[in-house]
Amino acid sequence: MVPKTPWTGVYDATGGYIIVKKDGELISYHLLRKNYFEDYLLNFTKLDSPSTSRHQYGEIYFENNQAYFNLNLQIRFSDLKTSP
Repeated sequence: MVPKTPWTGVYDATGGYIIVKKDGELISYHLLRKNYFEDYLLNFTKLDSPSTSRHQYGEIYFENNQAYFNLNLQIRFSDLKTSP
């Protein structure tokens, strides 16, 4: 990203994160080829809803005189696509 150049959303450089926990321990997450990984996930995963009978998805239930229902969503690997 440089001044006067619109950002395309594609990173030219990737790095990672360093997290310092309260006890002083360091945790490092390194991102190698971030754009490639994001493209892979977008091309080879799909959103799916689980079994309504097994997970009580969409059924109304009551707690403390309030009505609720579960909205379940899963991310699954899809079949290989022939084109991205």
